[in-house]
Order: sequence, then C-alpha cells, then structure tokens
Amino acid sequence: MTATLTERYIAAVTKTLNPTAQDDVRVELEASIADAVDARLEQGQTQEDAERTVLTELGDPAALAAGFADRPLHLIGPRYYLTWWRLLKLLLIIVPVSVAGAVALGQAIAGGNIGETIGSAIGIGLSVAVHIAFWVTLVFAVLERTGADTGVRWDVDQLPEPQAKEAPRTELITSLAYLVIVTGAVLWDHFRGFFPTGGEPIAILNPELWPWWIGGLFVLLAAEVVLAIAVYGNKSWNRGLAIFNTALAVLFVSWWLTLLGRGDLINPEFIDFAFTGAVDEDALRILAILTGFAAVGIAVWDSIDGWRKARRTAAQA
Repeated sequence: MTATLTERYIAAVTKTLNPTAQDDVRVELEASIADAVDARLEQGQTQEDAERTVLTELGDPAALAAGFADRPLHLIGPRYYLTWWRLLKLLLIIVPVSVAGAVALGQAIAGGNIGETIGSAIGIGLSVAVHIAFWVTLVFAVLERTGADTGVRWDVDQLPEPQAKEAPRTELITSLAYLVIVTGAVLWDHFRGFFPTGGEPIAILNPELWPWWIGGLFVLLAAEVVLAIAVYGNKSWNRGLAIFNTALAVLFVSWWLTLLGRGDLINPEFIDFAFTGAVDEDALRILAILTGFAAVGIAVWDSIDGWRKARRTAAQA
C-alpha cells in the first residue's frame, strides 16, 4: 500500500527524534495537519491540493524535527557568535603574522634567498590562519551544541570611553618632541660622537652618509613634522593622511634596509672598535637582520595605527 504524503512527511520528521518523543510528535502532527487540510477543504480546495499546500507550508521535515528536538541548525548562534568573532579576529591578527615573521627571520638568519624567505613565510602564515579559523570555529560549534558556558560575561564596565573627535594636542607635542630628539641625536652623533672610547667619541652612523643620505633622512623627518601638524590642523586622521603616513613608513624602511643591506649604515670604525675580537661576521649579520626586522615591524605598526585612527574617525563621522 502506497503511503500518503502526510504519512511520508510525518515519518521524515519523526525518524531522527528520540524514540520516546516520536509517538507524541506523530499524534501532534497528524492532528495539526488534518485541521489545516480541513480548513482548506472548506475553502473549496481539493483533497490533494489542500494536503500538498499544507505540507509545503510546514517546510523541510528535517528543520521541523530540529525544532521539536531543540537542535540548532546553525553552526554558531547568537549566544556564542560575538565571543567567537572577537577571539577569532584577535588570533588572526596576532598569530599568523607572528609565525610568518618568525619563519622569515629564521630563513634570513639561515641565509635563504629572498624568494624562499617570502614564500615560506606566506605559505606557513596562511596555513596557520586556516588552522586557527578551523579549530576555533570547531570549538565554538561544539560549545553551541553542548550548551557549555564560556565564562564570558558582559557588564557595563566594558563600555568604551567616548573618543575625542579632535586630535589631542599631546599627540602633536609628543610627535614633534620625538622628531626633535631624533634630529638632535643624528647631529650630535656626527659632530660629537656617541660611543665613548676613552678618547675621542666615535660616531655610530657612517660619516660617509653625509650629506645626501642623511639629508634624505632629514627630509623624511620634516615630512613627519608636516604630517603631525596636518593631523592636528585637521583635528583628526583621514584616509589621505593615513596614505601619506604609510608612504613615509615605506620610504623610511627603504632608506634603512638599503643602507643596512649594503653595510653602509654603521660606521666601520665603530664596528671595529666595539666588536672586533668579540663577535664574528655571522653574529654581525644576524644582528643586522634583527635590526632590519625591528625597523620593518615599527613601520608596519605605525602604518596600521594610522589606518586604525582614520577608520575610527570615519566611523564617528
């Protein structure tokens, strides 16, 4: 005997339910479907059309069964979503970049070429990002289905302080003071020398960088002054200022890495006096690599900070 559409529908709903609940659900569905079909018969529909319309409106039997079983059909629901998203963003920002940087540093110290270093860093960084996304999502999907408590609670103390729309004057003063100190240090190093020797102090920066390379550095520092004044005059960051800040960071890193790679950044006399007999050439190469990575890290952070401030200003507007 061929089963009716109603019987097939009820069987599809109850087959995934707990055996103790199947009979109750079957009875409930039979009654509700029959009432809905009778109501449509009274409106003039045929038995076949009425039954098909009612079952179609009830929807996918698997979804209905999940409702009876109180079983979620989403991967991560609203109870855990914000915690999952905040944790995932934090980990994706920190971990892949840190791992990629560590791999690149290791490859550089080991003497790998630029192509191998970049390829290994990007490949491992992407792999780490995929693993983080998968495992964090899996953990929260399990929490969603077990109903476990993450221990995360929101309270009013977590409300952020309103951000001032104007760039604080202290930020301008701090930037200008920093640039004055750097400029003064470069001039002092050249004319008086920084490193004590028991006699005449030795300059740390290579004197042969004067005047053109140091002049280029002073141009970049002057551009930083212009940027600080522009931010203060505009009372906030914007996209154009963030682009200008990023360009300055790239130029500074290019200046630094070019001289560091050519071995022209540090005064040879200083290296001979400070390190001869204490460290070998490999140690000096490693020190140069670490210094280069530090410069890149500072530049990247400065660029990101500028874009973050510009985005915050846009959001406030």
